[in-house]
Amino acid sequence: MSDQQNLLAEQRRALILDEVRRRGGVRVNELTRRLNVSDMTVRRDLDALARQGVVEKVHGGAVPVAEATTHEPGFEAKSVLELSAKEDIARAAVRMAARGAAIAVAGGTTAFALAQRLVDIPDLTVVTNSVRVADVFHTNRHSMSANGPQARPGAATVVLTGGVRTPSDTLVGPVADAAIRSLHFDVLFIGVHGISVEAGLSTPNLAEAETNRHFVRSARRVVVLADHTKWGTVGLSSFATLDDVHVLVTDGGLPPRARAEIAERLPELVVAEARGGDGARA
Repeated sequence: MSDQQNLLAEQRRALILDEVRRRGGVRVNELTRRLNVSDMTVRRDLDALARQGVVEKVHGGAVPVAEATTHEPGFEAKSVLELSAKEDIARAAVRMAARGAAIAVAGGTTAFALAQRLVDIPDLTVVTNSVRVADVFHTNRHSMSANGPQARPGAATVVLTGGVRTPSDTLVGPVADAAIRSLHFDVLFIGVHGISVEAGLSTPNLAEAETNRHFVRSARRVVVLADHTKWGTVGLSSFATLDDVHVLVTDGGLPPRARAEIAERLPELVVAEARGGDGARA
């Protein structure tokens, strides 16, 4: 299967998952009509989503999986969800990183999308607890010349915190916490498992929650990266309140009522535009 076909399959599955969550369930024949694909294609998509643990197949269709507050999907499972929204968010958020700044980038798939754009900003110092984010910068650190690989001028200085690896490929625990406590960041970019008025920012992983608290305390400015599906989701442990957040960058799928609630509580809400643009601020 080609890269383009893979991408189309990922986009289709993201649409199916969004429909399942929005409606509480879908039927195969409804999806074949809406997506203009075969019955077999829809069933393969539902099989793939069921293997990722995000839907449960039932006779004739699928329903959402009722996730416990302690459930933490792995990086690969999350990486295929809301792809276009994550790219839109990354495109808007990268404008908040200035040349020469000291920034922190916490773990998660949206932060991973952002990292792929941050590599073009010169002279950054990047502290991260994400193995995936660190790999992005490492891969882009060198360019080819007649004399072989050469370090790119202005390539970021990257500090990987160390710690115990989680299912989402982030490093947490006392080693990570000690490293973060000793540092100070101009901006923190952080993804979340869930965000709500009552619970604030939350995660299903207790150790990750503690590491995230240190990130938030060490940053002058906290920028949260969260697609619309994260609003109203609550994980086991809260690590910050909405009062700790300076900017929320989300996508156009966030309902108007949620936008109004957020705009009342945060200094800045950025709704990223699809396929370009740098986002609408509220």
